[in-house]
Amino acid sequence: MLTETPTLAPDGLPFRLLTLRNSAGMVVTLMDWGATLLSARIPMKDGSVREALLGCASPEQYPHQAAFLGASVGRYANRIADSRFTLDGVTFELTPSQGPNQLHGGPDGFDKRRWQVVNQNDNSVLFALESADGDQGFPGNLSATAHYRLTNDNRIAIEYRATVDKACPVNMTNHVYFNLDGGLSDVRQHKLQIAAEAYLPVDDTGIPRAGLKEVAQTSFDFRQPKAIASEFLSDDDQRKVKGYDHAFLLSAKGDLTQDAATLWSADEKLQLKVRTTAPALQFYSGNYLGGTPSRETQPYADWQGLALESEFLPDSPNHPEWPQPDCVLLPGEEYVSVTEYQFTSL
Repeated sequence: MLTETPTLAPDGLPFRLLTLRNSAGMVVTLMDWGATLLSARIPMKDGSVREALLGCASPEQYPHQAAFLGASVGRYANRIADSRFTLDGVTFELTPSQGPNQLHGGPDGFDKRRWQVVNQNDNSVLFALESADGDQGFPGNLSATAHYRLTNDNRIAIEYRATVDKACPVNMTNHVYFNLDGGLSDVRQHKLQIAAEAYLPVDDTGIPRAGLKEVAQTSFDFRQPKAIASEFLSDDDQRKVKGYDHAFLLSAKGDLTQDAATLWSADEKLQLKVRTTAPALQFYSGNYLGGTPSRETQPYADWQGLALESEFLPDSPNHPEWPQPDCVLLPGEEYVSVTEYQFTSL
């Protein structure tokens, strides 16, 4: 079902909202602005319905928040140091968007564009976007699609695809935030498990300045489930960025049949499993969410939502030595990244 609201996007046209439903009673809402995931309402065992995603009260609030709530981000998710990279001997200067660095594709990234609705039905929608040569400093014309599917076992499957006519780093993800308790509560009371042996330390601007580090005997060891609060801000790597905002190199190595991460609500009544073909997950504990518009009268506070973003490691264009696939997409190739978020009422 496709509905339009009377509110207008920054391009002067109405936002278009799309609703997906499955046979289990789960309802997902999306928007063409930013190919954004607005809401996921999960039917619970006790007969109630729980909202699992952070979101604003109305579509027109989304262009005015800086947390990238539920948005499709690109061309390059996460940070590129000093907004530059060198490819085949040519240095490309990107448009900075967070101090000297570029974050999530630049100040006018894919989250701030209207995506075309190519087709849609009750359980899927396909969005498309064109990005011109030089967009935010990136080389080549890029064509991208974002395909969302809602399955009958309560999975939201997101598939990003892209092609280019010049070599260019490509790294797309959805920046959805979760709070499985369904309200304005502290997400640090959730339990989290991440199947990763290594994480990437960063400086206070979120840029990796050294190599990967083993999670063993650190607060970043989520190989067994633990409360996020249990070792929160317990070391310098966290304190630099006010919590967790770090990439984990996944053990699954792109295997969509293995769990990359599992999250449990504080009341342990709702579980989320994450599977992805991407090499890494960025775990962000919502350290700077404060002031972001919510669905309630009061805005979100810090740590009231968390993101598990499937992607390449941050600043990968400047680190070809890292143990992951090459982030540079070549003409004639196709970028494909699939991530599944599966919800289970316990």
